[in-house]
Amino acid sequence: MLYNNLIYLLLVILIMVTRGAPEAPQLPPLAALALFTGKALVLLALNHRAFRRPGPATAGAYFRLEQRFSILAIVSLAIDVYLLDLHYYLAQLPGTTALPALLHFAGLALFIFYLLLFWERARPAYGRIFGARHRPLAFIGANLKLNLVILLPWLLITLLADLLALSRLAPIQRLLASPWGEPLLILGFFLVLLLLFPLLATRLWGCQPLPDSPLRRRLEEFCRRHGVKFREIMSWPLFEGRLLTAGVMGLSGRFRYLLLTPALINALDDEELEAVVAHEIGHVRHYHLPLYLLFFLGFGLLAHLAATPFLILLLNSHLLDTLIAVSGQSPLTIINIAGTIALVLLLVLYFRFLFGFFMRNFERQADLFALSAMGRAAPLLRVFDKIARLGGQIRDLPSWHHFSIGQRMAFLSAGEANPRLVGHHHRKVRLALAAFLLLLGAAAATLGLLPPQISEQDASLRLAETMLIEQRRAEPDNPQWPRYLGDLYYFRHQYREAINHYRDSLALEAEQPEVLNNLAWLLLTAEDEKYRDPRQARELAHQAVALRPDQAHILDTLATAYWRLGEYRQAVKWGEAALAAAPDDNHHYRQQLEKFRRALRQHREEP
Repeated sequence: MLYNNLIYLLLVILIMVTRGAPEAPQLPPLAALALFTGKALVLLALNHRAFRRPGPATAGAYFRLEQRFSILAIVSLAIDVYLLDLHYYLAQLPGTTALPALLHFAGLALFIFYLLLFWERARPAYGRIFGARHRPLAFIGANLKLNLVILLPWLLITLLADLLALSRLAPIQRLLASPWGEPLLILGFFLVLLLLFPLLATRLWGCQPLPDSPLRRRLEEFCRRHGVKFREIMSWPLFEGRLLTAGVMGLSGRFRYLLLTPALINALDDEELEAVVAHEIGHVRHYHLPLYLLFFLGFGLLAHLAATPFLILLLNSHLLDTLIAVSGQSPLTIINIAGTIALVLLLVLYFRFLFGFFMRNFERQADLFALSAMGRAAPLLRVFDKIARLGGQIRDLPSWHHFSIGQRMAFLSAGEANPRLVGHHHRKVRLALAAFLLLLGAAAATLGLLPPQISEQDASLRLAETMLIEQRRAEPDNPQWPRYLGDLYYFRHQYREAINHYRDSLALEAEQPEVLNNLAWLLLTAEDEKYRDPRQARELAHQAVALRPDQAHILDTLATAYWRLGEYRQAVKWGEAALAAAPDDNHHYRQQLEKFRRALRQHREEP
């Protein structure tokens, strides 16, 4: 359940951070408000229908409804962001310009609002199932704390990044100005946060130290015997303590906590609780907690490595033009939506399949450690049997991050009967980890073979082209857009397209000295000689000079046209005019004039 919430909140964060604030909303404010209100009422009606009596009767049914409405809340937020332009309205809030994190926090607050619609209707059913009597605010607060534990690291790091950007302290500014300054500061803060996070989480969850008792002393001695240190063994009141589960948090022994729910403690005898603790110790001894962190960092790396190739692929496909034509949206909007969808798919595939594969096999490794620590499988098998019975006959119910209880019991029994299976499983996990690390390394190396400035430049130029084409469609009578397209194509050495767009711009407005000059310069300097036409370039340059006789670069174009035509005296004349009109930085014009004079001298010396 916690892992599902983690993925939901990651999806929400992706939706919020991959969409910028548009300059203007797509829909009139009143229409957007009406759609927003109507959508909220639909969600409320669906919640009411789901929880009207008799409503869910078991914990499993309750959690399935929570999963469905969490997904509905994510879809609702996506509609707000991409159709109703939530970012545009949030950007009007005070402080969001200086602290962009506030904009993301406000979006998360809206997602929590959608969850509130669920919690408000779910409270009576929750009380019946879990035997709790929460006041409305207390119930909402308990659910907020459960989700805040997952959100807290991202919230704090995002806020820190904004505060660092606002800082006026000279040492911080110097550090931020360095290439790795900000990443190092964020990484340092993140590492400190990782150490302190278990302490914050246990406080938010309301965990209490397990009272001094023979059971506590027995568990402490068991942990010491197996060489694992916990700062505290705590009672974990997850869902009123009615869930049969345990957990371990913390990378370091000084900040590591062992969590046991009251229901688990009450359901198991002392030997069975030792088997549960042995399972959690197995996670520590096999370094699963730092490996989980590696998988989260690996997702960030893969997402970063895939971003530029994905953008280039999208921009160079016909799909983007089709989506723009069908939807009527701007290129940036389409790219944002497509990028978010791609990231969401990557996230779901990565965590559901790759991370899920490792989590299931890590759990199996922890089971095998418990087998070794206890010397036999029976204690842990009894634990699984009780959890399956007391949890509502869930023996054969698998999840994306756990094998089913029946599968775990079968493998544990097989491992006890054939110890070779234990070594085989550990080798399988090590090989899978090596393959994962090779995948990350290969992805980084492959992308590293491409000059980063080239791929980024290709993506930027293609994006600029798409946006200019869209602007030209929107304003067909504006000569600026074909002019800018001409400049772009000229930069990319697409001379035919550049010439056509320059001429289109001049057809809309003839007296444009910069366009006349740029087209003339292309006709003089194109690398492909079939596009060169010095005579036409001279005409265009004369027209440009007539409009702007004080511009050195335009005079230089006219001089170059005469030089190309072999009329060196005229080239020198206009080259001198360009130098006279040039600003202080006139090195280029001096070189040009010297070139024209040298050509004139050589022409005079010829027989």
